[in-house]
Amino acid sequence: MRLRIYILFLLASLTLSLQAQKRVKLTGKVIDGDSEPIELATVRVAGTTMGTMTDLKGEYELLVPASDSITVIYSCLGYKEEQRTLINLEKDVSLLIRLNKKTRQLQEVVVSEYRKQTNTLQMIDAKDLKLLPDASGGSIEAMLTTFAGVNSSNELSSQYSVRGGNFDENIVYINGIEVYRPLLVRSGQQEGLSIINPDMVSGIGFSSGGFSAEYGDKMSSVLDIAYKQPEAFEGSVSASFLGATASIGQSTKKFSQLHGIRYKTNSTLLSSLDTKGEYKPSFFDYQTYLTYKFNPKWEASLLGNISANTYNFIPQERNTSFGTATDAKQFKVYFDGQEKDKFETYFGALSLNYHPSKYTQWALQTSAFVTNELVTYDIAGEYWLDELSEETENSGNTGALGIGKYHEHARNRLKASVISTSLKGATKIKQHELKWGFTYQFEKIHDRVREWEMRDSAGYSLPNTGESLEMIYNLFSKHDISSNRISAYLQDSYRLRTRLGRFTFTAGLRASFWDFNKETIVSPRVSVGLIPTFSEQLTFRFATGLYYQAPFYKEFRDTIPDENNNYIVQLNKNIKSQRSIHFVLGSDYSFRAINRPFKFTAELYYKKLDNLIPYEVDNVRVWYSGHNSSKGYAMGLDMKLFGQFVPGTDSWISFSLMKTQENLSGIKVPRPTDQRYSFALFFQDYVPKFPKYKISLKAIFADGLPTSSPRHGRESGYFRAPSYKRVDIGASRILVGGEDKLMQRGVFRYLKSVWIGIDVFNLFDISNVNSYYWVTDIHNAQYAVPNYLTRRQFNVRLSIEF
Repeated sequence: MRLRIYILFLLASLTLSLQAQKRVKLTGKVIDGDSEPIELATVRVAGTTMGTMTDLKGEYELLVPASDSITVIYSCLGYKEEQRTLINLEKDVSLLIRLNKKTRQLQEVVVSEYRKQTNTLQMIDAKDLKLLPDASGGSIEAMLTTFAGVNSSNELSSQYSVRGGNFDENIVYINGIEVYRPLLVRSGQQEGLSIINPDMVSGIGFSSGGFSAEYGDKMSSVLDIAYKQPEAFEGSVSASFLGATASIGQSTKKFSQLHGIRYKTNSTLLSSLDTKGEYKPSFFDYQTYLTYKFNPKWEASLLGNISANTYNFIPQERNTSFGTATDAKQFKVYFDGQEKDKFETYFGALSLNYHPSKYTQWALQTSAFVTNELVTYDIAGEYWLDELSEETENSGNTGALGIGKYHEHARNRLKASVISTSLKGATKIKQHELKWGFTYQFEKIHDRVREWEMRDSAGYSLPNTGESLEMIYNLFSKHDISSNRISAYLQDSYRLRTRLGRFTFTAGLRASFWDFNKETIVSPRVSVGLIPTFSEQLTFRFATGLYYQAPFYKEFRDTIPDENNNYIVQLNKNIKSQRSIHFVLGSDYSFRAINRPFKFTAELYYKKLDNLIPYEVDNVRVWYSGHNSSKGYAMGLDMKLFGQFVPGTDSWISFSLMKTQENLSGIKVPRPTDQRYSFALFFQDYVPKFPKYKISLKAIFADGLPTSSPRHGRESGYFRAPSYKRVDIGASRILVGGEDKLMQRGVFRYLKSVWIGIDVFNLFDISNVNSYYWVTDIHNAQYAVPNYLTRRQFNVRLSIEF
């Protein structure tokens, strides 16, 4: 009996063992986002030691036990992990698995020190742009205005001035191609989108003076933008009260493409202005960046941009109060008429790059820029300028200082095209890095301007001659211009290690010729950088050079009026390039505090200016005199403290002091962009104990700019506008991303991040002054009525990256 029991037990154990050893075959293939096989990918069964790897064809084979349910994990270095759960596994199974490349940003990065800057070009990280509270819609320029030496007093505009220069003195490159902006824009309301699409940016370089010879002929600054080449499928979508953006990119072994679309409407912001009416601004922009690699040595790329901006406005009324408590005034206008503006620009650049060796590259680039701009308006207004003193209110009198009518008319059209071809090269020879380039550029401009303003004060037209009806302002231009420019540069950078430290020397020469005025200009430029042996935390740099502002369209239009303020534009063929000699001395000190990295930067500069073409600034329009009749200087000190005040986020504080001066008809006056002091703050923080919440704050406090009455100039007298004070704040919450477990579920696993936020523009509701409207009475006395900028506004935004 006992023997029988042992036999039955043995047979049962054998049956169970055979059942446990029953296995099924799991086969398949692992591919990437481009359907290419992935070799050496790991295939393993969760909770066991069973696993295998794919072969050169991406194929695998694995015997797994039959089971009710198993989970198979597929992984490879550089790719997102994938899982598959197999239920009631009793038969052989074949699975095709696609692994996507990892493109998710690291949530925590340990920074040992910041990059050493041995020249005047600083590199900027644009990763926080999407969360920046910015009324202009998240532009690169909005971040620049918080830098030392960079100033902007109009939140509706992406234009900026650098160290006393005007907006036209800043040169902008995208992938090594110089880009242009619309030329007839008169105010920030008309401007719309910046030409730079932040969703497509991979690198930013910026120099506020003393830049090298490889950059063109401008007197103030260089903004060097690089667009990215996606490594896998990626994209982003964002929307807010200001508009919407979308971008998408994709890459294979040879071909990559990146597309971006933007739409903006700032009607909600414009509704806070003193001038009430029907605002219909519409700004659209499409950009693309395509690259194709024929082989490891040859690559072609195409950069394209289409921009269509319209600004339609039907004004109704304006009511502006200004002055002091003891001298308060009120300006009231009833309008009739409308304004219709259109700005269309097209830009394309084709590049062919050749890399014969690891240290040598050549590039052949051809680009074309075309703009079609139309500004039309007929606006009539009846205005009252009253005193609001207590005496006039008690007496019941209006206290009228000026009563009148005006009619503004414009029919302005500009068609311009710029076509250029460049051949550039770079090579490294031991400690030398040589760069050279040659550019030919053709320009064609079709200019038609017809502007006039009629003004009537107390029943008398101004100016009042008693004999005829005159316009207070009249401008006429009819010109077709074609010209050619040739430029070339040669530059060498040399690195030397001595007992004193590591030196970097950069010397270059740039030359240009313009056949319109038969002028040849030569610009030598030199810079020296030092990282001393006694302290690796310190960096010193010095740069000097000769910089020219080659005239383009607006600078050589001679607009000197006659005795009745009639302007008939004539082209000044004797115009010369404005000139500036830069001297820049700077230093960086890197250190760690509260166990985080920081860097303090200071730059002292002096710019000697001559052959200047005097100009006045009206909102964002620059009016040139058309003659080289002035000289002057700009000097100052820029300081910046940059670091991680909060772990994992970059913030900075900047402070600038500046003094400018120019000689106008023997009278020394400050330049129109003389901002004597400015303070800026960009700060980011995570809410304590709530890391999913993030706060971004941008604050600017800057001196007011000098201004004077129209068509008289600063030499006849000037005053300063009130200081510019503005604080924008944004609060954001991450819904998907980071360590959120939701990131691993369903469709959310394909998303890098989802942010939702709210912005408060002009937090303290400060009435900043942008420009002035001048009212003239019958006695020719003028009153400056301030044009205030936007008031407090709220914005809600949603941003998705995948």
